[in-house]
Amino acid sequence: MTTYIELVGLLIILMLPFLYETSHIFRYYFKFLIYYGIVSFNSIILIPAFLFRPCDVRNLLWASTFCHRISTLIGLRWELRGKEHLEKDQACIIVANHQSSLDILGMFDMWHIMNKCTVVAKRELFYAWPFGLAAWLAGLIFIDRVRGEKARATLNAVNHKIKNQKIKLWVFPEGTRRNTGELHPFKKGAFHMAIDEQIPILPVVFSSYCTFLNDKKKILNAGNIIVTALPPIATEGLTKDDLDGLMERVHWVMSDTFKQSSTEILQRYAAHSLNNKCQTSNSSNTPKLSPVRTPATGVGDDFIKHTDTVAGTTTVFDKNDYQDVMVIKKSTTLIH
Repeated sequence: MTTYIELVGLLIILMLPFLYETSHIFRYYFKFLIYYGIVSFNSIILIPAFLFRPCDVRNLLWASTFCHRISTLIGLRWELRGKEHLEKDQACIIVANHQSSLDILGMFDMWHIMNKCTVVAKRELFYAWPFGLAAWLAGLIFIDRVRGEKARATLNAVNHKIKNQKIKLWVFPEGTRRNTGELHPFKKGAFHMAIDEQIPILPVVFSSYCTFLNDKKKILNAGNIIVTALPPIATEGLTKDDLDGLMERVHWVMSDTFKQSSTEILQRYAAHSLNNKCQTSNSSNTPKLSPVRTPATGVGDDFIKHTDTVAGTTTVFDKNDYQDVMVIKKSTTLIH
């Protein structure tokens, strides 16, 4: 019986590389399993250490040290711009767009730069032990999104502490993660907090994940993400009457940055895809993809030429990838 189980186990292990290379669905779940598995394992290891200074936001520096290599394991590369804004030793409300749970990996990659920073998270995550317990001991703030009054009371209780201790509070003002290629309307909580304590808003923008992540199709490939920290927006002298104007201003500057950085990522992706296609064509010794550009259309049959009126550029996309990239078109002016 033992030998039979060992043979089955060996067969499964031998099948893993094949499944990983041939099935994007298997690769999707396998990468998330690595992500959540390592985070949970590290949570178990770190909980005893966190007990020595419970609910201290500096514990998150330990967590990021243990977890930031996960991005490398699953093929994600984060490119941070505006680092100088995150380095400042000041209290602020960081507002960021929210596309996926992968956003947390980007945060792990720059926590050592932010130093004292904590996050507002939904209460349900607290019950996802061991991660939830470790997160609470690391100073995360859990709010009940269903009960608005209770959520506001929780945030009001920590607001003064944030200012006095010069802590950065990371908030996802869209509320729910959505990888749709656009920024959604903001909730008011983070902006109320900033005005109440007269501390700045610091926008952080993650470029679109559309080139490597599609949750509906269960695709998670290697990918590059530009993370842009914008200059802080002051709230000194603002009152509740200025709330809507502040939200519109922040939303506009973040949307504009999202479009620009996502366009850049898409152009890199298209260039990389075109280069790989050309290399495949040259090595196969078949005339199928030669020439890549034809006199009549400027683009071969396996490619689609697309003009981006926002960036003022023309990009050549691999036809097989173009459909996935164009998902952005449904909800943003990034691609026309």
